[in-house]
Amino acid sequence: MKKLDDTLIMLKELTDAKGIAGNEREPREVMRKYIAPYADEITQDGLGSLIAKKTGEENGPKVMVAGHLDEVGFMVSRIDDKGFISFQSVGGWWNQVMLAQRVTIVTRKGDTVTGVIGSKPPHILSPEARKKPVEIKDMFIDVGAASRDEAQEWGILPGDMIVPYFEFTVMNNEKHLLAKAWDNRIGCAIAIDVLKALKNEAHPNIVYGVGAVQEEVGLRGARTATTTIQPDIGFAVDVGIAGDTPGISDKESTAKIGEGPQIVLYDASMVSHKGLRNLVIDTAEQAGIPYQFETMAGGGTDAGSIHISANGVPALAICIPTRYIHSHAAMLHRDDFENTVKLVVEVIKKLDRKTVDQITFD
Repeated sequence: MKKLDDTLIMLKELTDAKGIAGNEREPREVMRKYIAPYADEITQDGLGSLIAKKTGEENGPKVMVAGHLDEVGFMVSRIDDKGFISFQSVGGWWNQVMLAQRVTIVTRKGDTVTGVIGSKPPHILSPEARKKPVEIKDMFIDVGAASRDEAQEWGILPGDMIVPYFEFTVMNNEKHLLAKAWDNRIGCAIAIDVLKALKNEAHPNIVYGVGAVQEEVGLRGARTATTTIQPDIGFAVDVGIAGDTPGISDKESTAKIGEGPQIVLYDASMVSHKGLRNLVIDTAEQAGIPYQFETMAGGGTDAGSIHISANGVPALAICIPTRYIHSHAAMLHRDDFENTVKLVVEVIKKLDRKTVDQITFD
């Protein structure tokens, strides 16, 4: 295995951590460990979102930088008398990426049990049925138990969290990083490194690095965290679609991994704030930071909740182009991570009260 530097160790710990919506304790504690040295104060809202505060100007505007802690996964819904697990998806899954994949069930005591997603074998299906994708409701998880009692003896119960089984991997091209849960532990890593970069820097505001919960089931944690913070400006840092794999046309996506963060113009959850968007673009141009534009007719980010909280918050989503999201393993480029951190930091340095008021009320 390749030797990992400090940044890669952090990314590995964040992505290897297990945490679907409503079960974010493990990734939250990893994020807490890494962000604590750079925060003046760390709190948690009632839903479980982590909020790390870094004060520059005591009376300056509040700037929120939010990644989300939860990953897509599943939940045990039933155990049949033969020990097979029925499950509910938690977050969006495409059924064609699921069969024969290993998963980890986390029991109430914190123990883990390995399983594999199965279905009726194609050998006994009709020719017509073989051509159709298997529906999620017809899948099950096999943990090797002989009965319901045996599965329960191992601690498995309805409600238990199930996550993809995959370990962080540095590819032969060491800039390419493969892992589960890039969506959206990379956003949490950005929030950590933004506060780290600001540790000895003057900035005219108060910055909040947030690990939001329950994004994958409705952008929920960002709403409660925004209510808690009451920010003047909000950024969601997340993953976006990479369009550089076979079969994707330029009309569908032009984004390429390694060519900079994506500035999201609109998605199903929001239209980006024009004034904030222009400031980010100008900053990227001035600092020589590469960037790309992204539009998504479907999907959304935590900016969708941030911008309509309380009286409204100017907000923008900045995303890292990522291949194979919402599957067991996704791939992104380290340079995009580092350039996103640089861009957010440079923008934060400009967000004094006058600039924020101009963005908000122009």
